[in-house]
Amino acid sequence: MSFSRREFLQVLAVASASGMAIASEDALAAKPGAGERLYHVPKYGNVSFLHFTDCHAQLLPIYFREPNVNIGLGDAFGRAPHIVGEHLLKYFGIRPGTAAAHAFTYLDFERAAKTYGKVGGFAHLRTLVKMLKADRPHALLCDGGDTWQGSATSLWTNAQDMVDACKLLGVNIMTPHWEFTFGAQRVKEVVEKDFKGHIDFIAHNVKTADFEELVFEPYVIKEQNGIPVAVIGQAFPYTPIANPRYMVPDWTFGIRDDHMQKMVDEVRAKGAQVVVVLSHNGMDVDIKMASRVRGIDAILGGHTHDGMPAPVIVKNAGGQTLVTNAGSNGKFLGVLDFDVRGGKVQGYQYRLLPVFANLLPADKEMAAYIEKVRAPFKAKLEEKLAVTEGLLYRRGNFNGTWDQLICEALMEVKGADAAFSPGVRWGTSLLPGEVITFERMMDQMAITYPTTTLNEFTGAQIKEIMEDVADNLFNPDPYYQQGGDMVRVGGIEYTIDPAAPMGQRIQNLMIRGKPMEADKKYKVAGWASVQEGVQGTAEPIWDVVGKYLRDKKVIGKLKLNQPKLIGMEKNPGVVL
Repeated sequence: MSFSRREFLQVLAVASASGMAIASEDALAAKPGAGERLYHVPKYGNVSFLHFTDCHAQLLPIYFREPNVNIGLGDAFGRAPHIVGEHLLKYFGIRPGTAAAHAFTYLDFERAAKTYGKVGGFAHLRTLVKMLKADRPHALLCDGGDTWQGSATSLWTNAQDMVDACKLLGVNIMTPHWEFTFGAQRVKEVVEKDFKGHIDFIAHNVKTADFEELVFEPYVIKEQNGIPVAVIGQAFPYTPIANPRYMVPDWTFGIRDDHMQKMVDEVRAKGAQVVVVLSHNGMDVDIKMASRVRGIDAILGGHTHDGMPAPVIVKNAGGQTLVTNAGSNGKFLGVLDFDVRGGKVQGYQYRLLPVFANLLPADKEMAAYIEKVRAPFKAKLEEKLAVTEGLLYRRGNFNGTWDQLICEALMEVKGADAAFSPGVRWGTSLLPGEVITFERMMDQMAITYPTTTLNEFTGAQIKEIMEDVADNLFNPDPYYQQGGDMVRVGGIEYTIDPAAPMGQRIQNLMIRGKPMEADKKYKVAGWASVQEGVQGTAEPIWDVVGKYLRDKKVIGKLKLNQPKLIGMEKNPGVVL
């Protein structure tokens, strides 16, 4: 189904008239025609792509706060996406206090979230996809991965709720990452059965460990308005490191620049006039790859959850490549249009549209599907665990308040001196005064390897672990940054110099207010170990945090355990 131009305007008019019950003059719905101005992207050219990524299984609208710490070093200093807050607004020319300022930054998040409402939701996303296809029916809808993981219902249905939702949404092409944590067998089952004839699942960089054969199709070539268009898939290259190797034991991964160049040359030889990479590398890796591989017109990127209002233009031996990233949690939809004449791209238009649920009526068919798939779990999802007095969020290089809560729960329930929680970026936000339901808690921990652990580490071992993670995050070469942010810590205070050499970044370690002793052993609680046969309590993290929340009933405003930063005073990626 698609919308006519007239239907498009009627839907937006209804949304603008009834979408928001608020008093702010800046509210989108307070100004006639604001919805149309936001979502009407004029038709341009003859080849189009719609792109979302990292929705992390969020079928319903949610709140999501952008980071105030996203440090860039070396070539990445002062370059998107390593700019936050007012620095980002100035960089992209976004007016403060607007809907766009709220969508792309953390600024005044609590007030702005109450003004503009929730974001995302597959029913609202489907409405926006239909609207855009009214002017560009040829457009390909691309899913950048991290789609099957991140919610209780996806975990409990073995990802089936998201598989069927993506088919209904009209996804044409997909590349993966967290999908692999459901295991190789499950991924192959979905690709060969559910997706067959519906969604092309592509990844040029996943091969068998024995004969180095491609596991999935590396690319797909389709026609738009008679123009051959190629999309090459780039799965997350460090899956067996960032996630359990035992879940994909027979497959190898990697960035594979040489093979990417081979694929680009191959599709060009087959007549492709436009070449796009659907990537889950992360933006810094995509920027470096774009500088090394010629012949790519654009990279539709994911993994690092960066909502970038405009592409980064990367020069290379073949000309230039546009590098984009479309945020997370269904919060954004990218629209990339090309004007292709004479066998090559002559111009482009790009918009990254925030998906405001109050401005986009829910698609009835998708809404009915979501209600149906959630029905068996409704009571458990809505269980009230506690109330939060402060903002709960997770996003940024260091602890967010959700991470702080998890670490404090681990320490109290496990009787630990300290706690580690993985530096993942996914997880929704809650405003002060909201109820922490079982569902919102699970948004922070719905994975297939949730076992909690309680180990004894020496102070020297704790420092070694933290140094290793810090190098993964702050290594000046993005090809050595293997996913995630700094490990979240509880009970540990420290100083960090992100620009220092490996092994010298972490300083002044304290545990429970006392200097850490290198030879002393400390009890450290954690969860989500990627090691097979990990020694743990076999108690999943949601049981630990759930018990903590039920006992507390009210979670007061949390004091963030942020490290002291050295040398970052002028870094536009830091606002503390």
